[in-house]
Amino acid sequence: MQIVINGTACECETGETILTIARRNGIFIPTMCHHDKYPGEGACRLCVVEITENGRSKVVASCIYPVTHEITVETDTEKLQRYRRLLIAFMQRRAPNSEAIAKLMEEYEVPDYSLRSLLTGKCILCGLCVRACKKIGISAISMVKRGTGKKVSTPYDEPSPVCIGCGACARVCPTGAILVTETEDSRIIWGREFPKKRHAAAGKKEE
Repeated sequence: MQIVINGTACECETGETILTIARRNGIFIPTMCHHDKYPGEGACRLCVVEITENGRSKVVASCIYPVTHEITVETDTEKLQRYRRLLIAFMQRRAPNSEAIAKLMEEYEVPDYSLRSLLTGKCILCGLCVRACKKIGISAISMVKRGTGKKVSTPYDEPSPVCIGCGACARVCPTGAILVTETEDSRIIWGREFPKKRHAAAGKKEE
């Protein structure tokens, strides 16, 4: 089967996502919450594309949209540019201290709204860290609270008794929101200190 992305015919299998097909063909689609090791969730929506089928167009998140028949895809229309600028502005208000978001703001020429934000930090609630922790079978962190108080944390904001200090959550974080302090002998993360020998064992388990 084929789909057409930005005028280029791309071979694909039924069920593959648009993002997967685009990347395989060297076509860039911006993402923040996506990681090749984990299924897409469409949390940040930055990967939106415009598809046309049966003469009608719509905007979809490319990381979670499975291709089931031939469609035409555009990845960088003016409509998508406006949509992404709005998304980046929201992310910047949520995480005004993120250098990754600052780069996106410069690239997409988004005004700085940080002075209007009551929040600090770098987390954009993409959930990648939670998925990484869950995949290795630990689930030491999760999304907690709702509304403006929503955040990623350990149970009751206390040091998690099941965390192994592997640092997988920090490695996949696109904005550097998870603080990891390294010393010669230990690593401190989520309020707990772990000896370096334990890290090596944890790394083997992660692989």
